[in-house]
Parts: sequence; C-alpha cells; structure tokens
Amino acid sequence: MQHLFITGIGTDVGKTVVAAILTEALRADYWKPVQAGLMPTTDAATVRQLVSNPASRFHPEAYRLALPASPHAAAAAEGIALTPSAFRLPRTDNHLVVEGAGGLLVPLAPGFLMVDLLAQLGLAAVVVSRNYLGSINHTLLTLEALRQRQIPVRGLVFNGEPTPATEDFIAQHTGVPIMPRVLPEPVLDAAVVRRYATEFRAWFAQV
Repeated sequence: MQHLFITGIGTDVGKTVVAAILTEALRADYWKPVQAGLMPTTDAATVRQLVSNPASRFHPEAYRLALPASPHAAAAAEGIALTPSAFRLPRTDNHLVVEGAGGLLVPLAPGFLMVDLLAQLGLAAVVVSRNYLGSINHTLLTLEALRQRQIPVRGLVFNGEPTPATEDFIAQHTGVPIMPRVLPEPVLDAAVVRRYATEFRAWFAQV
C-alpha cells in the first residue's frame, strides 16, 4: 500500500498537480493536513476537480486557515495554535496521498516544522522540483533534510521544461529514484491528469 507525502523544494513548484496525478494513478485517497488560504479555492478542491476515478476519497483538513501565508502565521492571525496531536492520518484501507504546504522547513508551530509532521506521520516522501536559479541548491537541501531524518524518498518529480544539465546532476549526486516528468500544459484538466497518471502507474509497476 502506497502512503505518500508530497513535498516540494518551495512554494508554487507543482505539489498540487503532482498530488492530483498520483491520486489518479493510484486511485488513492487524498488528504491535505493544513490549508492556508481559502480563496479562490483550496488545494483539496483543485485535486478533487482534476481526479476522475470513482475510488478516491477526499478527507477533510485538520486545519483550514483563511490567510494565504505560512501555516503558523495564518493560524496566529485567527488566534489558533496548531498542535502536533491534531494531525492524525485518515482511516482508510486505500492508498493515501498527503500534500504538504510549502517546503519541508515551513513552520506549523514553535518547534514543529512540516518535516516534523512528515516524520510524525511515518510516510515516504515524493519531492517536487522545478527549475529556476537556485533550484539545485533547494532540491539538494530538501533531500538532505529528509536523509538526515531518515525519511525515505519514494521519488523525485521534475516539473516544467526539461533542464538536462541540472536534472542529471541532481540525479547523479543524490541517487534518488526519478519519477516521470510533468511538463507545462496549456490546459490542465482531468483528461491531462489521466494521461500523466498512466505514466506514473507504469513507473510504480516497474520499481
């Protein structure tokens, strides 16, 4: 059974798109532990719109926060304190895709970072990387943070236009499994997600 935590090397690198693809590929359940920012939509609502298989269930967030900011700041704006004990994996007999917020070192509460939540939940990580100036550093730091905490990495997804020199270096330096690429799409809808899901399903069958 695949229980995966989708994290990224930063904000807006494509975690939600990859979460939707993996949810479709595995016909998995989906859970976003904390949503910071409710307008114009939430990540769970986006994934629900992109997933078309009838098996996936969408579990409610532990926290829904209005302010689009770091979860600790969004919670403080509402007078809420996020507590580690509030984060419990949904009960399911299905595969489960869990989507984080921002990168691994995003704070949830004093002394409690996103990577601490990942370790608490006991899941394997899928890391999403997107090419930009500094992305090699951010990708290696993310993978190093996981390695230091002995959190297994299920795979690395490169999102965006191919950048062979960057990607080859990251793959050779880290040795992490490389999952199928996600390219920029002029329109992202359920049909596109199903197409990528076929590639990811084949990847899981081979590893």
